[in-house]
Parts: sequence; structure tokens; C-alpha cells
Amino acid sequence: MYRAYRKFISRPLASIDYIDSISNALCRGFRLLDYSAAYGNMKFIGKAIRKSGVGRENITLTSRVSNRAQVEHEVREEFFQSLKQLQTDYIDILQFHWPVTDAYLNTWDEMVKLKNEGYVRILGVANCHRHHIESLIAHNGEKPLINQFEVHPLFSQKPLISYCKSEGIQVEAYTPIARYDDRLVRLSLWRQLEQKYHKNFVQIILRWHIQNGVIPVIRSLSKHHQVQNLDIFDFELSPEDMQRIDGINIDSRLRYNPDNCDFSIL
Repeated sequence: MYRAYRKFISRPLASIDYIDSISNALCRGFRLLDYSAAYGNMKFIGKAIRKSGVGRENITLTSRVSNRAQVEHEVREEFFQSLKQLQTDYIDILQFHWPVTDAYLNTWDEMVKLKNEGYVRILGVANCHRHHIESLIAHNGEKPLINQFEVHPLFSQKPLISYCKSEGIQVEAYTPIARYDDRLVRLSLWRQLEQKYHKNFVQIILRWHIQNGVIPVIRSLSKHHQVQNLDIFDFELSPEDMQRIDGINIDSRLRYNPDNCDFSIL
């Protein structure tokens, strides 16, 4: 579980900074890299892995099917192009990026085929509500083992998390610290908890995720912050403090709702 929580999300940057950032994260102990074909520049991931010196077998590599590939029925083509750029012959976790209307069920069929052919170890999804997951299972009987969606103290998503747990689906949280939203950052609660636990508010929020059984998807270019983001396993929030953070929730979604968004821009 310790390694599973060591999560680093990578997005396109200047190539040198991009490669160095990922390589540094791996050298500091992150072992789960999260990526999507929609981000582009996959070749830099492979370069960063090689530069880090960490063996591929010690890294859990996640990739996601882009919305474009879903709409254009090019899931397999995109997948094998990704393998080539990553310079690997398998993906540990394959998800689709969004449940694109009238496409995600066919995408799921293609993903299941890739898993059955040995190119993928674990299948997951992203940005799925309960009804999306139920449709997937009813469609071909294959249940996703991971669902990555927006979760943070302003948008705690307790009902969806509870449903996923009941189905044995691991939840991953993106935007785990709400993009430093002022409504969250300025709360006086963090000053109290920082003094109590001798951790900063980001570490406290990441710990809240973990104690809720959620894997936070972390992104930082700073070596210092990368180290801090890993330094969350030597303390535990009390039940009372967990409840206080739970109480921040105002059901404020900062990203897109998969039931009413424009998939063409994602």
C-alpha cells in the first residue's frame, strides 16, 4: 500500500524539465506514474524512466485512452503507439480518460481485449459516475478495478467513494488539494492542524485522502515538494480531525461533470 500511494502525475512541459521532474520523482521513491495519451509527449516518460535508473518492473505505469481515440475508434492504434513511445511492451493500468457518450462501451470492449491479450495488467476507468460503471459491467461483465475522479475536501464525493468501495473498486483522486482554491487554503483549520501534527496543510490533506482509502494523484515539479508529498506516512489524523476535514465539503466541483461536459475539448 505504501508504494501504491506514491503517485506522481506528469503533464507536458519543456522536455528537459519534464524528463528531470519525472526522473527526480522516481529517484525519491514514487513508483506509480499516471499519464494519458491526451497529454502527448509520451516518449519523454520512457526517457525519464531510463534516466532514473529505476527498473521498469518496479514502476506501475498508468495510461489512459484519449477521447479522440474513442470517438475515432482508434483505441488499439493509439495504445500500440503509446507502447512504442514509452518503450515498453505492457501497461500496468489502462483506463479511459472520460466516459465519452456513445463511445465508452465500445472502448471498454477494446480495453478488455488488450488485457486478455496480455498487454495490460489491470483495467480501470476515470471520471465515471455509478451509472457509468454499472453500464460497463452490464455490457460485457468486466468490472473496472480503479476509478479516478475529482475528490478533495471541497468535493468529498462520499456516495461515489462508498459505492466504489462496495464493489471492490479502488478510488484515485485527482485535484486532491483543490488546485489551492482560496476557499480551502484560507481556512483557519489548517493552522490548527499544522501546529498539532507538525505537517503542512498539503500533507494533512494527502493524509486525509489516504485514511479515507483514496489514492491521491499528486503532481509537483519541485524536488522539495516531492519529498514533502512522500513524508505523510509517519503520522495519523485523529477520527475527530478526519471529521473536521470531512465537514469542509460544499459539493463544489472544480473540473468537469461527465454527464454534461463537452468531451471534444478534454
